[in-house]
Amino acid sequence: MRALGVLGSWTSPFGSGGTFTLQGDAGSFLGAGNRGNVIVCERLAGDFAGFAMRDGKISILDGVGTDAGACMSGGLLIVRGPAGARVGGGMSEGLIVIHGDVGSDPGAGMTGGRIIINGRCPTPPSGVSLRPLTAAEVKAINKQLNDEELHIPSDSVCLTPSETIQVEQESGQVSASDLSMVGLVPNDRQQSQPYATYDTVTLVGERGDKGTPAALPLPLMAIIPDGNELAMDKDALPHAVNLLAHQPFLAQSNPRPIDFALISQHNLADAPELLAASAGAVFDFDDLPAMNSEQLDGFLVAVRTLLGREKPFGMLGALGRTTNLHVRAAHHKADLAMSRIEDGSGVPEAASLPMIGRSAKSHLEGTHTETAVLLGLSASAHDLAVLKASGINVIACEVPMADANDLAHWLQTLHQDMASLLSRLGIESIDRLERSHLRALDHETAAISGLRLVGYERPLPHWFAR
Repeated sequence: MRALGVLGSWTSPFGSGGTFTLQGDAGSFLGAGNRGNVIVCERLAGDFAGFAMRDGKISILDGVGTDAGACMSGGLLIVRGPAGARVGGGMSEGLIVIHGDVGSDPGAGMTGGRIIINGRCPTPPSGVSLRPLTAAEVKAINKQLNDEELHIPSDSVCLTPSETIQVEQESGQVSASDLSMVGLVPNDRQQSQPYATYDTVTLVGERGDKGTPAALPLPLMAIIPDGNELAMDKDALPHAVNLLAHQPFLAQSNPRPIDFALISQHNLADAPELLAASAGAVFDFDDLPAMNSEQLDGFLVAVRTLLGREKPFGMLGALGRTTNLHVRAAHHKADLAMSRIEDGSGVPEAASLPMIGRSAKSHLEGTHTETAVLLGLSASAHDLAVLKASGINVIACEVPMADANDLAHWLQTLHQDMASLLSRLGIESIDRLERSHLRALDHETAAISGLRLVGYERPLPHWFAR
């Protein structure tokens, strides 16, 4: 395939084979997630060229922006001309060859692979060593390049990772408190009969005549590393099999047809298979490079081409950036705007309720984009009910265990506990949960959440201050 002119961001991503030649400039993320394509850009390319590539070959013949080859785990990236800062940042395998000068911090955070520089190179950052090439390496690399015009001379330098003291990295400050101090009250409704049935189904992706909504038996999407872990033994109870067969999960690999794929930097190159096999997708923008509006447009065009326009999709971001998340999700007509509660800020879960609610009222009213949250631990029925009463449509969380039989038991427990909650509140559907059912059980929770303080039966006075 050959293209002429200037193309935007996310040109030729996720390629598995074939040749793509661009006789012009490319935007950012050229060949991102490449798995086998041979890509030639005959002029300038933007930032993050070859981002997270695993295999294949990318040649850029007139220079490249910042972060070229970032997070690549294989393949060959060739740049003729200058390269911006952080070339090869975070790479784990692969080969980068630069015929030109490079910017600051080359190889920052690299754990493997090699960066060959035929030009001026600043002092590399800590954890990266600079050394000359051996004659055997020069011969082997030139054989791999297979182009005399791109051969490297013997005085080129090589950047490789150096041994450093390994320190276990902390995940950041966790939420200061959970939702245990938020109570659910019946609002004078009579308790339902114990044998009554209750509607706990939540739909994701309702767009009128367009799209195919996904039905969640509980307003829950638990994260599972591998969808194959949900397979049950042949002698498993039919009810347990049925529970898992109808409850969608957020799968990072091997999603079932009812599951949503959770796409991040680590499985980005698998996007074609993950998106085709799943019922929808959630894109983790905390784990992907920060993107401006044009780059985000290019990304969504690429992934929704693979996903299909009918399937629902969501955008996941940190709680502290909820307003930006909601604005972008509404603009791009996402079905879910999911806020990660455990974003390292330590904000209590109760304090996140007004943060999300105010932003949703300002930016999501009148759209089909629903709010969602990602909790740091597994959810209880009480958590699901409180969050649904707060106007949050879907709750994602970690699974409490990985065994399929244990997960079925966990789901059954959630169903039974939810039925007991709804029975006590005297309502027959989870959609009838409202903020008026919620009470703060202590002064601190009332102060940070804006909920009515139990006994006082109204929010604390400072919530009415202008």
